[in-house]
Amino acid sequence: MRRRDFIAGLSAAATQPLTAGAQQPALPVIGFLGSGQSDNVTLPAILQGLREAGFVEGRNVNIEYRWAEGRYDRLPALAADLVNQRVAVICASGGLLPAIAAKAATTTIPIVFQGGGDPVRVGLVASLNRPGGNVTGAMNLTGGAVDSKALEFLRELVPTAALLGLLVNRSNPAFTFNVVQAAAREMQWDSQAFEASADGDLKLAFETMATRKVGAVDVVPDTFFTSRRAQIVALAAQYAIPAIYPFRHYVTAGGLMSYGVDLTEPSRVAGNYVGRILKGEKPADLPVQRAVKVQLVVNVKTAKALGLTFPRMLLGRADEVIE
Repeated sequence: MRRRDFIAGLSAAATQPLTAGAQQPALPVIGFLGSGQSDNVTLPAILQGLREAGFVEGRNVNIEYRWAEGRYDRLPALAADLVNQRVAVICASGGLLPAIAAKAATTTIPIVFQGGGDPVRVGLVASLNRPGGNVTGAMNLTGGAVDSKALEFLRELVPTAALLGLLVNRSNPAFTFNVVQAAAREMQWDSQAFEASADGDLKLAFETMATRKVGAVDVVPDTFFTSRRAQIVALAAQYAIPAIYPFRHYVTAGGLMSYGVDLTEPSRVAGNYVGRILKGEKPADLPVQRAVKVQLVVNVKTAKALGLTFPRMLLGRADEVIE
């Protein structure tokens, strides 16, 4: 080899990345623990919040997904699996149950939750402003005011309905619908609960509602129901039972109407918190955010298919009208 070629080869080698003898640093890993299925309605907003904090999945962060698919008894094992994977932070979505399972599995890995319920009452955080420990997140507005207003809107649409059906899932450890029942009683509306905790139960529940002449149904918030919203909407149409749902996603899937919290903002906040924790902030220093924005969404096309017409005042109060 000529001297000139040898020197040129050394110069070229010096400009190449040192990939042979050195490994690139591993990307941080987020553990995502969801109580529903992989079509989780909050995931896009969570990823948006993560991007706002400077993290993009597959580029500078990886995500390990674990889905309970509405089987809440699977959450402890899924949470333990993520802890064993030594993820940097756990994002728990779909109610407070995933966060409860995650906290039972670790007191050191940071946990960010997104879901409805009172995180102080269930022991996830010491207080909303000063969470303490390894848990923080964003909570959805729930409770009597929301439930009462939802039934009020439903009653405006179907004033002659004598019996109100409540679609509930008693297998949810956080199950409670006494507030909805109380709201129905205040409106002098007879109500009856119809249970479903598995796919086969849903059809049976609606068949029973039709047999018992249920005039309208209120679908109680539950991740199992949300992850099967297309099936529930189809059954409501099949049995021609007017229904009100807790979230907009049911109505965009063809449901009649919904009244409840806008899940976008709390989900975005949760994703942003995950990113901030990856940058070094501590969950104890991040106050729990509370979503207060609620929205009424109506589907005019579905109403027509049921032979119903939304009163003009009700349409005027809607935040979104789907034609």
